[in-house]
Amino acid sequence: MKKKEINVQEEFKKGLTNAGKKSKGFISEFKQFIAKGNVMDLAVGVIIGTAFSNIVKSLTDNILMPLIGAIIGGIDFSNLSVPIKIWKESIDLNYGLFIQSTVDFLLTAFCIFIMVKIINGIFRKKEEEKKEEKPEPPKKSDEVLLLEEIRDLLKEQKKSGK
Repeated sequence: MKKKEINVQEEFKKGLTNAGKKSKGFISEFKQFIAKGNVMDLAVGVIIGTAFSNIVKSLTDNILMPLIGAIIGGIDFSNLSVPIKIWKESIDLNYGLFIQSTVDFLLTAFCIFIMVKIINGIFRKKEEEKKEEKPEPPKKSDEVLLLEEIRDLLKEQKKSGK
């Protein structure tokens, strides 16, 4: 058996060349991905979602939670906690902040749900308008209907073997 001689320098150069080609393909593929409208739409959605989240958080922190606290006896949810002593250390479990975050989430989800329902309603109306605009297919004459009936009867006779 002959042993194949390997030129290390040539193999290294080939590897670098292939890596360069792959990276150029990767970079151009990444540029195409970024340039597509979906990515831009996603970026806009994230930015608007962040701003919307801040609005809902403000609504929760400054309006709803104080009202709820006043209704249930002046409790400030942000200060609700349970002190726990573990070995020599004492920690506070701030469950009030968790309740407030849960209310934030529920309000955000509810607002998004309402927005989606409104948007879907708008699109449904547009689709219904498009359907209404389509003209009805022309009605078949009596002769055509009679011929179709005869054709169907002949097919049935052929199938039943008569």
